[in-house]
Amino acid sequence: MTKKRFVFLCLMLSIGFFTSAQSTKMNSYCNPINIDYTYMIYNSKNDLSYRSGADPAVVEFRGEYYMFVTRSLGYWHSTDLQNWNFIEPEKWYFQGSNAPAAHNYKDSVLYVTGDPSGQMSVLYTDNPKKGDWKIIPAILTNLQDPGLYIDDDDQAYVFWGSSNKFPIRGKKLEKNRRFIAEKNTTELFNLDEEKHGWERFGENHSDTVLGGYIEGPWLTKYDDIYYMLYAAPGTQWNVYADGVYTAKDPMGPYTYQKHNPVVYKPGGFMNGAGHGSVVKTTGGDYWHFGSMALSVTEIWERRICMHPLFFDEDGIMHSNTRFGDYPHFAPHAKEKAGEFCGWMLLSYNKPVNVSSLTGKYSPANMVDENVKTFWLSDTNEGGEWIKIDLEDIYDIQSVQINFHDHQSGMYGRYKDLRHRYLLESSVDGINWETLADKSNSFKDTPNDYIELDRVKKGRYIRYTNVEVPTPSLAISDIRVFGNGSGKAPSTVKNFKVERKKDRRDAMISWKKNSDCQGYNILWGIAPDKLYSSWMIYGDNQLGIKSLTVDQEYYFCIESFNENGISKRTPVIKVD
Repeated sequence: MTKKRFVFLCLMLSIGFFTSAQSTKMNSYCNPINIDYTYMIYNSKNDLSYRSGADPAVVEFRGEYYMFVTRSLGYWHSTDLQNWNFIEPEKWYFQGSNAPAAHNYKDSVLYVTGDPSGQMSVLYTDNPKKGDWKIIPAILTNLQDPGLYIDDDDQAYVFWGSSNKFPIRGKKLEKNRRFIAEKNTTELFNLDEEKHGWERFGENHSDTVLGGYIEGPWLTKYDDIYYMLYAAPGTQWNVYADGVYTAKDPMGPYTYQKHNPVVYKPGGFMNGAGHGSVVKTTGGDYWHFGSMALSVTEIWERRICMHPLFFDEDGIMHSNTRFGDYPHFAPHAKEKAGEFCGWMLLSYNKPVNVSSLTGKYSPANMVDENVKTFWLSDTNEGGEWIKIDLEDIYDIQSVQINFHDHQSGMYGRYKDLRHRYLLESSVDGINWETLADKSNSFKDTPNDYIELDRVKKGRYIRYTNVEVPTPSLAISDIRVFGNGSGKAPSTVKNFKVERKKDRRDAMISWKKNSDCQGYNILWGIAPDKLYSSWMIYGDNQLGIKSLTVDQEYYFCIESFNENGISKRTPVIKVD
């Protein structure tokens, strides 16, 4: 693109800014959630620059929502759990909170804590938008990953744990006496990796040397039962998840729930869903916010995800992570909230042309459904372009653009960061129509998600760069969602599940479908409780190492392509 043409393009983008096909109020969301993540400072001594968000503590307060995130030098506010704005509080931890805790006390006071030192006071405010936090003059000692809870009877508790040795522990606090902790410590529960396969360390639970980590307790009360979430086995792994124990009293005794882990996302574009929190919306729905592993520059490089959370008729807490990083209906979408939109991935492994090629950073990395790979442009002056050929004409519903931080050299919070670009579609590759015009955007959108206000037919997608806030233009994936007019794939054949001698493990195999992109394996503790899922592309077998030794399971599989989802296979019982 010539400089003259680029100047003309910018002018036209400016004129056409308000004619974008992008909806101003989106009815869907797509993980990872798109917030202005903070550049981390705790690896700056090693010159490791990256953005991260993890360990989210999300609470409702006076009909709105606040999200406290590890080392973020502030926190976020939302009215709908979808659109978040960053708050720079008047008073806060200089180095940011670490694995923060938060609790709404009767809509009168918001409490938080999470000093990275492990020695912490409880902070409080009645105006979190302003952020004039005050300190309770007492110190809780030797805490990491705290969980703060005040019951209906005003009894306060603190829970904590972040170790591959020590269990989740708890103490009662005297709320009206400076939250002073009782002397006795109660050990609540620890990992039991010999029984619970998912608690084992490593990618796909494959590390047989190191023990898993237990961390991040979060207490939720439902129908007079206490559900204690905990994370395992490690934040950097694809299998990072939240499990749950239940009790009739906050201090136990606690019983391991038959369905575990509760929120588990080991496959797909971006993995992990652990160390999270549960928030009940003003409409009565429950949502889980958790941590996803990016872990390219550093293992602590993470993003935040959200999934709907449920309690079934037997009181079993469970989530829905099926198609967990595809578009789902947003929390404000009333009766559809949390449901899969049914928009399929149109861009997977499709041909890509770019304005420049830079060594090993292949354009194919932008359509490989792997957040850890990326394309790197050899220039970042504006005018760089990417063109994806979807190879057929589809109904396009939404697009997600995941920018990557490549040697950014940035640390902490920055004002006026922004991502500016033009996104277009074409049926013939000659005549182009605007999908989203963000040439004048003032938003920092590292995982930008665009839902179109109406369906657009197209075969080609073109991204033209105007400005990114980083020194380099690098993009992990451009993910295009919608639907084709062809046939959904056929039902999978020869589906088999072989439980191993080590009953924590099972080998799953099937005949590869020629008419599909990938598969969802679903399993659970009963035929009508297939609450767990694993998305897999381009293979016809999977080893699962996340089962409970003394639990029977039920399995089935479905395949999918750009046109839809196959019928599921009959459910198989595995003793």
